[in-house]
Amino acid sequence: MELTLLGTGAPLGLPRPGCPCAVCALSRGERARAATSLLVDGALLLDLTPGAALAAARSGHSLVGVRQVLLTHPHDGPAVEVPAGLPAAGRVPDGRELTLISGHTVRAVPMDAPGTGYEVTSADGERLLYLPPGGAPAGLEDGRTPYDMVVADVTGRPDALARLRASGAVGASTDVVAVHLDHDTPTGAELDRRLAAAGARAVPDGTTLYVGEYHAVPEVPRRTLVTGGARSGKSVEAERRLETFPEVLYVATGGTREGDQEWARRVSLHRERRPGSWRTAETCDLVPLLREDGCALLIDCLSLWLTDAMDRVGAWDDERWAAGGREELAARIAELVTAVRETSRTVVTVTNEVGSGVVPSTAAGRRFRDELGRLNAAFGDECEQVVLVVAGQALVLRG
Repeated sequence: MELTLLGTGAPLGLPRPGCPCAVCALSRGERARAATSLLVDGALLLDLTPGAALAAARSGHSLVGVRQVLLTHPHDGPAVEVPAGLPAAGRVPDGRELTLISGHTVRAVPMDAPGTGYEVTSADGERLLYLPPGGAPAGLEDGRTPYDMVVADVTGRPDALARLRASGAVGASTDVVAVHLDHDTPTGAELDRRLAAAGARAVPDGTTLYVGEYHAVPEVPRRTLVTGGARSGKSVEAERRLETFPEVLYVATGGTREGDQEWARRVSLHRERRPGSWRTAETCDLVPLLREDGCALLIDCLSLWLTDAMDRVGAWDDERWAAGGREELAARIAELVTAVRETSRTVVTVTNEVGSGVVPSTAAGRRFRDELGRLNAAFGDECEQVVLVVAGQALVLRG
């Protein structure tokens, strides 16, 4: 099944008309994206958008052979001029199937938001799922056969991809292509990096893909360390890396603090950001979790784990530190690092960079700074990817 993406952008396109934002300013030339529209085997057009005929011509195709035009969502962008000879556009009721003269079977997939998704099966059995902007499938059953290709709003609805993975509809070999790209996500290399972390990719307008043809699926790093300064955006970056996973255990090493309202507000904000399907464990006992098989782990953060570990060995007291505390802490860190090295789970861990600012005025403060630096280095050595977040920008240091 041949699929040509006549456009890959949001309904208003990218750049948005008259928008002064940085992403729109950078979305020029090859980075510009028309509203998403798909041409399947020259016979089926999914979403009729402005300039579809010209876009097809630029990609070396024609709309002359189109026998069916289907819409996935109400069109609220610029007026669309219907090319001469093109069939009237329509939508298939949810759950209904349509058999085309070209041999394709189209089934309408119910969404959890206004719009319709389409499952397209070719005469040879290749299966494509196309979802509208802002939409995720509703009522998915587990045990589904994986699609060969999924074309969806990965950046706008990452939870849709998580649902598809949880049901089995997206498997290890499914080619996931991001469309409906808008200006709320960075463009260029940063877009590619974020999509790769989700096991997806983006392609330029006019690209022709072949459903069912082997394509290397972006490899998701199994262990990632995200570091950065205070309020740099490192926790958001870590959460973003797992938002397309069907199940995640959020390991909060900070625990609870009785009577601390400011801390409670921080915890509440973290919880509100997380997908509702994630579970939370408040613990510093990381080694058993890393040794178990199970879902992906998001550990936030190593700095608080180290604080707890130093509490347990009495490392804040100079005499206790000299009388064996140093060795006890080193053993705890070595045990954690070994567990990370041997874990079979996908793990994203957050930590802090505390050695780039003011030198602590106390011996205990300097001790914490030094030990955290050593812990970060040892932990990072066991991770396929290490990311530094500065002013909300993620810089890949390894991987």
